[in-house]
Amino acid sequence: MEFLPAKEGETTLSFSKDAFFLPAAGWSAELLPPGGLFTTGGVPPKRWNLLVTVPEGFQIHTSGVPTKSKGKGREFTVLALQRQKDPYPFVIAGRYSAAEIGKGTERLHLWTNEQQESVGLQEMRDALTRVVATYDAAFGERSKDSSQTWIVECPVVVGCFTTLNPLTAKLLGGDENERTTAEMISHDTMVVDFSGGTPKLAAAAAPSLAASWLGYAQNPGFYEQKPPLSLFPAFAAALGHDAAQGTESREETIRRALRLIPTNGKPQQEDDPAVLRVKSFLFFYALQDRYGQEVFRKATQYMLYARRERGFELSDLIAAFERETHQNVAEFVRLWMKRPGVPEEFRARYEGTAAATNDKETRP
Repeated sequence: MEFLPAKEGETTLSFSKDAFFLPAAGWSAELLPPGGLFTTGGVPPKRWNLLVTVPEGFQIHTSGVPTKSKGKGREFTVLALQRQKDPYPFVIAGRYSAAEIGKGTERLHLWTNEQQESVGLQEMRDALTRVVATYDAAFGERSKDSSQTWIVECPVVVGCFTTLNPLTAKLLGGDENERTTAEMISHDTMVVDFSGGTPKLAAAAAPSLAASWLGYAQNPGFYEQKPPLSLFPAFAAALGHDAAQGTESREETIRRALRLIPTNGKPQQEDDPAVLRVKSFLFFYALQDRYGQEVFRKATQYMLYARRERGFELSDLIAAFERETHQNVAEFVRLWMKRPGVPEEFRARYEGTAAATNDKETRP
């Protein structure tokens, strides 16, 4: 078959002399339905086998469930069963140095081109452990099927990543033109740019790692939501990014977002679209403040589970919180999202904290 160049913003095939990456789209043949008025077919089978042969000494990870492996001569072959829940097959393999950096039931497999020093791995392990704990606390523990994650160095960085959403980059304190250096390619696998070394990897990987908890892959329309739900991924990215940094940066993240919402000017009937997106991002912090971390975790976990493989709307989020709190959450949402700007009480809480901190630091 002929492989066409990837379109702008798409990941593409990546090959080096010692590794290759076939992403979850653009390389595997798809069956076309036959012509005719009443013809059937073209639908992939419920189960089929993906057979991959690589040189001896390669690490290999694929979609599906590995069932058989054998070596013959200087080659190694793996057979992986593909199911309906694995609609887009992928393969990543190479002569990688492998290390396991997870703890307990959460196993994180790190594959890099070169062996890493133990000190750097320990720092990364600590940072990613904080990220995992943060996501568990916010969204509930992952299922047993998702308790393993492969973090693999991309064979060739060019074409391996899409551009980070400009607003998300801004909210995380980065450059809005910043290119992402870590991206999930399935619910359990991430490709990374390792040129920055271990110190920066955890912070870069944390935002994408959220997909293992929130189940983006199980909800095809997740990124097509309207505000405020359209900013839920950015909120999750901020939680993980802050945890990886190892500092109490939640308040600074909120203050950074507040600076993007003007406080002066004439009252408007509705927010500017750019302001509305930032306000939607802050809305999830407001939910945590109003109802507590535990209620937030239970409500979002219930919503994601109840609407798995289906779409969900703001009404589903409201229903989940009202189920946990037995309160009129819809009124709180209306006050937050329908009125221009952000509530003064919320702004004062975080900007006041900053002022108090600065005053304390300048005292003799």
